[in-house]
This record gives sequence, structure tokens and C-alpha cells, in this order.
Amino acid sequence: MLAVFRNPGWAVLALLLISPPGLVTAQGITIRDAQSYFFDANTGDLKAELGDAKTAGKKALLLMYEQEGCPGCLFMKQHILNRVDVQDLYHRHFVSFTVDINGAVPLKDFGGREITEKALAIRAKTRATPTFIFHDMAGTEIVRITGAVRDAEEFKLLGEFVASGAYKVRQFAEHKQLRQNNKGG
Repeated sequence: MLAVFRNPGWAVLALLLISPPGLVTAQGITIRDAQSYFFDANTGDLKAELGDAKTAGKKALLLMYEQEGCPGCLFMKQHILNRVDVQDLYHRHFVSFTVDINGAVPLKDFGGREITEKALAIRAKTRATPTFIFHDMAGTEIVRITGAVRDAEEFKLLGEFVASGAYKVRQFAEHKQLRQNNKGG
């Protein structure tokens, strides 16, 4: 084994094999595929997912309502949800899934009833994509953001807003303004 590390090429290969997958951009930001690394594997049973999230100590369950060809959804996946810092923050506090607003995929809602993705989206009154809806551990909607956010910092602030419970005393827009005022900008 020691002989392997005498050759610098083997050392680099060994580091690549043990390092988490990701690509570092010119700005020094590590990114990886949003679908594989931001979203959790969905069993199709939201009630069971809530139970697992609660057991794991998560703060909420996040559903991203999307549809094929949605420019805002694509922007979120290519510029925000693919960032390792965003993925790490959200995995620490939330379980996250996608819901296709036109999808016929069957699933069970928070009450355990059979439903399709499309019917869930209609029931949630999603009118545009992307729509991000956070649900507490009882399945109740606690925060909704419609449309793509400006940048990764704003999306991380949203995650911190929900995880901290600040949503209980103010709206996200007010929270952003308070944060901006406290930074002097």
C-alpha cells in the first residue's frame, strides 16, 4: 500500500476515489447533480416519510412542485440545488422530494390516502412552478415560496428561516429584510 503513495499519480487517484463526487467551479463552489444529491429517494408514501423525518430529527418535509420545461425549475437545479453547501444545509434539516404537477405517479398523501402527483398539486393549489412547500411533522403546510429564488444565499436563508422556526413569527420577506438591515446593506 505504501508503494502506491510514492507515485503522485496514484495518490491523486486515491484521493479522487475517497472524495465525495463533485465538481469545483471557477468560483470555488462545489457542485453535483441536484436530482441525485438534493432530493431524497421517495417511497411514494408521504405519511411514512414524515414519520422517518421525525425519527431522524428533521425540522420539516419540503416538496418542490415542478413540471417539464419549467425554466425556473431548471434554474434552481442548475444554479442552486446543485451546490454542495445548499445540499448539506437542506439534508441536515429537511427531507426533500419533487412532485410533477402533471404527474400520474401514484403516492399516498399525508393522511395515507391514495392520490396522484397531479391531484396532490391541485389540492396544494400550486399555480406556478417551481413552488416550494415546507410541511411540519404533522403534514401541515408551514411555508410556501412560489417561483425561483434569486440565488443560493437566499435559498440557504430560506432553509435557515424554516429550520430555526422564525416562520412562526414573521414572513420570509420580512425575515430577509431584517437580515439585510442587520448586515448594513
